[in-house]
Amino acid sequence: MSFVRGLLVTAIGLGIATGACAQSKIGFVNSERVLREAPPAVKAQKKLEKEFEKRDQDLQKLAKQLQGMQENLEKNSVTMSDGERKNKERDFNEATREFQRRQREFREDLNQRRNEELATVLERANKAIREIAETEKYDAILQDAIFISPRVDLTEKVIKALADK
Repeated sequence: MSFVRGLLVTAIGLGIATGACAQSKIGFVNSERVLREAPPAVKAQKKLEKEFEKRDQDLQKLAKQLQGMQENLEKNSVTMSDGERKNKERDFNEATREFQRRQREFREDLNQRRNEELATVLERANKAIREIAETEKYDAILQDAIFISPRVDLTEKVIKALADK
């Protein structure tokens, strides 16, 4: 008897939960798309490109110099004295280490600044999402999902809301 009663209670509970879900209003926002397409995100990306442009150009110039040093070593190492070749190899190795250090610092600084800028954009996006949820009476808005129907996708609304601010 108690087993049947338990099944009945479970079935009634599932029915109530299903009915409650049918009345719920759920939306979805693709955060990656917002961080890629929203005007504040595009503006932040351009700001970062401008901020790091000089350092990037310097690194590219240094890479070309290293390539020239390597080509010179390969081309002329046979005709150089042992001492001269060793000095050139040492200079090349030091320049390579310096390049790698600068490149690593560049990547770290760029990633840190990108994270700062994206955090600001994400904060604004979350505020816009909350405003849409309150205004349009959503019960839940998801940001990660395996499948989402286009009819519950609010990404375009969020991008538009960020563009309007």
